[in-house]
Amino acid sequence: MGDNIIVKIYRYLQDMLVYKPSRTPPTFFLEELPNEDETLPITPASALQGSAEELNMLLRQAKSLQDSMEKITETLKDGKISSIDEFRAEYKKLSQLQTEISPARLAYDAVSTPSERQVSANLEENRSIVEKLYRLPENKDAVIRHLTIPLSPPVRAMMVFLEGMVDSKTLNLAILQPLMLFSADRAVNNTADSLTDQIIEECLPANQVKKAVDFQSVQNSINSGDTALFINGVPEAVLIDTKGMAQRSVGRPVTEQTIRGSQAAFSEGLRINTGLIRSTLKSSDLVTEFVTVGKRTNTNCAIMYLASVANPSLVKEIKRRIEGISTSYVGDIGTLQQFIEDHPGILFPQALSTERPDRVASHLSEGRVAFILEGVPFAHIVPVSFFTFFHSAEDFSFKGPSSSFLRILRLIAGFTTLLLPSFYLAIYYFHPEALPTEIVLAIAGARERVPFPALVEVILMEFSFELIREGGLRIPGVLGSTIGIVGALILGQAAVTANIVSPIVVIIIALTGLASFAIPDFQMAMAFRMLRFVMLLLAATLGLVGVASGLLIMVLLLCSMKSFGVPYMVPVAPKAKANLDVVIRGPVFRQEQRPDALNTIDRRRQPHISRKWMLEKPAGEEDKS
Repeated sequence: MGDNIIVKIYRYLQDMLVYKPSRTPPTFFLEELPNEDETLPITPASALQGSAEELNMLLRQAKSLQDSMEKITETLKDGKISSIDEFRAEYKKLSQLQTEISPARLAYDAVSTPSERQVSANLEENRSIVEKLYRLPENKDAVIRHLTIPLSPPVRAMMVFLEGMVDSKTLNLAILQPLMLFSADRAVNNTADSLTDQIIEECLPANQVKKAVDFQSVQNSINSGDTALFINGVPEAVLIDTKGMAQRSVGRPVTEQTIRGSQAAFSEGLRINTGLIRSTLKSSDLVTEFVTVGKRTNTNCAIMYLASVANPSLVKEIKRRIEGISTSYVGDIGTLQQFIEDHPGILFPQALSTERPDRVASHLSEGRVAFILEGVPFAHIVPVSFFTFFHSAEDFSFKGPSSSFLRILRLIAGFTTLLLPSFYLAIYYFHPEALPTEIVLAIAGARERVPFPALVEVILMEFSFELIREGGLRIPGVLGSTIGIVGALILGQAAVTANIVSPIVVIIIALTGLASFAIPDFQMAMAFRMLRFVMLLLAATLGLVGVASGLLIMVLLLCSMKSFGVPYMVPVAPKAKANLDVVIRGPVFRQEQRPDALNTIDRRRQPHISRKWMLEKPAGEEDKS
């Protein structure tokens, strides 16, 4: 029999009034941790932790000492000693361990981070440091492989590598197999120096092998795909090149497609990219230097230049700026550019970005410097000028008049993108007398039923066009461009039919958008697109005076900029000697000098008469004479 209504009301009031602990789990809150930059006070707990670390190191060293003494005792009892060299090797090993347990060394190692420690002669100590560095056993990427090198007596060793970043075939055939089949008869002397040198020279066929005495170098190499080899009794690690990460092969350019010229593009592999440049520019003067960027990522950055052409001060300045970056992570070359450029707050780009090796080689031959970041399929070239961003990769594939026409067309397209909507607003609001009467009447008739002011109308269409452009870029595959074109057509037609905008505004915005696509460099096109909105506001408030004032401010800004010591508007401001390759491109056989603003070591690109065949007689005429 169920409860009556009075009991139900009583229980309901009891549940509502009487407190009961919540059955739901407590809410998770992310608590703030102490900042690493803050100096924490020394507490008894931290002091005990340092003492415990010293005690653990002493215990590991004592265990190693005990194993050595037991081995020597057992050998003496069995009477297997045929040479004093084995005793000498054990003595050197114990001497090395004794230096590591000195009070000063123990005190330093106890308070140091694992990456600041030195490589120990004790294999167990090295294993303990590696486990702290890579958070073992939680971290499943780091692999520790123990092996025994068959010497007399046998020597224990340990390999450390990251799974997925090494080539397993290289690891098995070029490291494990030679070491485990190493003959004891070939060992010249089982000592620290001679043993590692002989292993490197006779057992490791890898093309790049080096030594390291600190765990910072060991950690950087392992994170890059190398394998670290630790040998018991040797206070150094052997770093072996075993990189085998999956990388994209060389493909075709995506953003810099050309009709003529090379069809190769960079990939994410740093060595692949430097090899592509070197295969295009086959010169022993081509230098590649590596700089590490990022405290936690340790990303390699390659700096490439022609030593016999590039200005040494320019190379030193670029290296100084890159090495002076102090940050945790740099994952993109655009981020690196913002760290080292002269004017990071200005929209105009100060480094040329390209995905084509042939374009990099062309600029390197002129005396510029290129830097490439590991994992990024682009290279940046410095220094550059304003006119460099209107050059295309295939300019030199065509004759001079054709290339000059295309460059002038791109410059006109750039200023059309910047000024065409602003001129329309300025003339419509302040200077209608500047147009013929028929055109003024046509514009007024088209805008008769439009309810919005001209400024709102233009900004609305500009914003819609930018949305279509951005949406088309984010949609994958060929569907993006199709949706962009169809969306623009439908949106423009619907807006005109609904009397939201006038047809003349649709035409102006369409011409402005097409002109922005004609600018070869995306960063420069983006700068013009953003400045266009500023020019619109100036035109709507001050008319042509506002447009002229905006242009004057922009020119003053461009003339005050520098790209790694080179004026941005060179050779126009300041005036410098042009080399028939700024806007108007002359014949290739007349371009004898390199750009004057670069102040290169070798200023002459080719002799005054580069077509020497013109000074010689034709092939048939020599036989007749």
